[in-house]
Parts: sequence; structure tokens; C-alpha cells
Amino acid sequence: MLEIQITATNIRYTDGGVSAVNVQFQSKDSEGTINLSGYIPLNSEEYQGNEALSALTEVVRTKIINRLQPQAE
Repeated sequence: MLEIQITATNIRYTDGGVSAVNVQFQSKDSEGTINLSGYIPLNSEEYQGNEALSALTEVVRTKIINRLQPQAE
């Protein structure tokens, strides 16, 4: 299983509200043989503000999995 660590959140505001959020992360597998890092862009519907770290981690995990295993369209 991937261990994901949130390293930063960069929030963009437009007209007094959140317009976009980039959640930066680092990740590795339990054996330390696979490393990932990057950011996941979220929109204002996905990020309501002040989310718990565990909630952001699950959003990042889900988005990583979806990028690695895209659904057939």
C-alpha cells in the first residue's frame, strides 16, 4: 500500500472564494521501492476548505489510482 504524505496545499482565490487548490504530496510503497511525488489539482467542489489531513489524503489516493488505472470510456 502507498503511504501518502501531504506536504502543502496551495489555494487560489477568485472574487473572495476558492477557485482552485493544488495539494502537493510525496508517496512511497511499504518496501520503499516505489516513490511518487507531485500535486493533485482540486476544484472548489472537491475542496470546501479546512479539510482534515486524512480526508485530503484519501482524495489524493483516489486521484492517483484513477490516473494510474483510468476507467474505460
